[in-house]
Amino acid sequence: MQIGFLNFYGGVLGAAQDRAALIANNIANADTPGFKAKDVDFTKAIASQMANPNGAPDTSQYRAGTVGLDGNDVSLDTERVEAAKNAETMSAASTFLHQSTADLVMALRPNPAGN
Repeated sequence: MQIGFLNFYGGVLGAAQDRAALIANNIANADTPGFKAKDVDFTKAIASQMANPNGAPDTSQYRAGTVGLDGNDVSLDTERVEAAKNAETMSAASTFLHQSTADLVMALRPNPAGN
């Protein structure tokens, strides 16, 4: 039995996890000459996660930014903002999943009073 909201929010968490890895990679390479920051088109990432949850294809793309003299376009301020937004997305999705599954388990339990 597949439950739609579980698949959707599982896809949201998978896409957010992929995005967190890209943001961390961007920050790690902030001083690498010629490095181009990458990000995820979140809508495409969720769609690919839902279509293939076990091995979604790479949906990353280069982020447009100001390129420095060394060819690097990573802005640590931008990465911090994007990391915070991504953390909010992950927190909201996990909170929703937690509450929804708790409600689902509660609904499936037999009534101890017999009513």
